[in-house]
Amino acid sequence: MYEKLKKLAIFLLPVKLLERHEVFFRKLISHRYSGQKYSCNICDFGLRDFVVLSNGNKLCPNCGSLPRTRRLFSMIDSEYTFENKTVLHFSPSKAMSSKLRKLKAKEYVTTDFEGEFLADEKIDITQINKKDNSFDLIICYHVLEHIKADDSAISELYRVLRVGGKCLIQTPFKIGEIYEDDLIQTPEDRLIHFGQKDHVRIYSVEGLINKLNKAGFLVDQRDFNSILENRQGFEQNETVLVAQKE
Repeated sequence: MYEKLKKLAIFLLPVKLLERHEVFFRKLISHRYSGQKYSCNICDFGLRDFVVLSNGNKLCPNCGSLPRTRRLFSMIDSEYTFENKTVLHFSPSKAMSSKLRKLKAKEYVTTDFEGEFLADEKIDITQINKKDNSFDLIICYHVLEHIKADDSAISELYRVLRVGGKCLIQTPFKIGEIYEDDLIQTPEDRLIHFGQKDHVRIYSVEGLINKLNKAGFLVDQRDFNSILENRQGFEQNETVLVAQKE
């Protein structure tokens, strides 16, 4: 139902109008989901249920957060401090960037190269226009699988990260080896082979760790296992890579 309403709204209403009044439209939809059984840690909204998308993801109707976003904030909230820190965040959702700005970092820079998200800057991850050793923390979530020159992107992440700094990285993962093929070019073929029209590969955890190690990172593989009916709608099994610059 939620996805049908979203498609109908996009069809009937101008995109600029939807963007301008996003909060209002979300409030209208989220009212029917309000309750106390679940809670979104991004917008602090109480829910009787999440919206279950066609791919199984549990979406918060109030702010649009996905399970991976809520897990990311849970990690940041419990393990990291933003005070006096410089943070670079690639392609954050509006709700997530608003939440993280409240943590009052010394500098919090958001970027989106394709113009799909509201962001402070437009930065090419393969040629980051920042000085060496600029950031204490980099958030690179579901970005690298879109980048053809991912080795260049990883090298740039390493370059602009300060010694001792950390980069939080996640992509879709598969078992085995990294799957990529330069002959797969069309959006339709990419959807079939990589799961999304704008993806250019599927990483394995081991394969991405090897790439990060090669660039100089020390990688901590964080595996999360949650019960099926957890209160914040986390994925049952999820992996986040914490890449540190030594």
